[in-house]
Parts: sequence; structure tokens; C-alpha cells
Amino acid sequence: MRERVMTGRARGAGAGDAPRRRPRYGEGPLHLLLMLASFALAGYAGLRLLAGGQWPLVLVWFAGAALLHDVVLLPLYAAADRVLVRCLPARSGHRARTGYVRVPAAVSGLLLLVWFPLIAGSTDPAWVAHYEATTGLPGGEFLARWLLLTAGLFALSALWLLCRTGQQRLRAVSRRRSETKQRSAVGS
Repeated sequence: MRERVMTGRARGAGAGDAPRRRPRYGEGPLHLLLMLASFALAGYAGLRLLAGGQWPLVLVWFAGAALLHDVVLLPLYAAADRVLVRCLPARSGHRARTGYVRVPAAVSGLLLLVWFPLIAGSTDPAWVAHYEATTGLPGGEFLARWLLLTAGLFALSALWLLCRTGQQRLRAVSRRRSETKQRSAVGS
């Protein structure tokens, strides 16, 4: 644990002054409160999930999901990321832009993973009936909605990249102008 080196003034030369030390937790009290609340919420959700009497199925599903992610999905998206980075020129600015492809692809993949039976057009009418009863929306249009959402995510990411690139170019132009003005002022 690190402690700050305290000067005589910070140590509290007066009688009522308490020494200032870094808290043991390392973050502020709001962060601690939010972490405790999230753990409480996760614990409550876990208890509700396991209280249904089907806890062995939940544990099998959880272990299967972890294995599917670690054995199948992680190598796939790590390989796709390596291909993306290799396809871009070696200039550092281009490699930093891969995040503008990674994020929408990850969100789209997560949505595909969660809603795959309905996106793939599951013929099980129970899935579609449950969705329609819960949301009031027709359940047969998942593929079109997922494709539109994916296109929207990539379009938003491209727009964000365009705005960031434009800001960087404007800063570079204004920096060059100010340097030119300074040189001309020094030369006169």
C-alpha cells in the first residue's frame, strides 16, 4: 500500500487536523457504492435464476457458454482482428482506426449470438409466440431488423470516424497557420 509523503502542513500541525492518507480501497466512495450495488443486483439476479429449481441446467448453460466463448469464439474474433490489422497500412493512425470496425462488429455479433434462433428464422412457434406476447411486435422480422441495426451501427461508427478525422485535420491546419504566423512575426 502506498502512502503519500506528507509535509508538515499536510500532516496537520494543528490539534484538530487529521493526517491525509489514501483510502485503502483506492477509488472514491461513489465508485465503491456503485460496485456494491452492482454486486447486490447480480447476486439477486443469480438467486432468482437459480431459485427456479433448474439450477443444474443453468450451471451447464453457464459452463457451455464459457467454453463456447473461450474455445470457439475468442480464436475466431482474434483471428479476424489480426486480419483486419494486417490489411491496413502499417502507419500508426490507420491501426488506431480499427476500433471503428471492432466495436460495431462486436455489438452486432453479440446481438446475433443472443437472438440467433429468431434471427435464423426458427420454426419453433413457441419462440415467436413468446416474443410477440412479450413485446407486441411481430416475431418473423428478426433478420431484417438485425441487418438494419448492424448497418446502422457501422454507419454511426463511420460517421464518428469522419468527425474525428475532420477535427484532427482542422487542428493540424490551425496549428500550421499559427506556426506560420509566428515565423513571419519573428522574421519581420
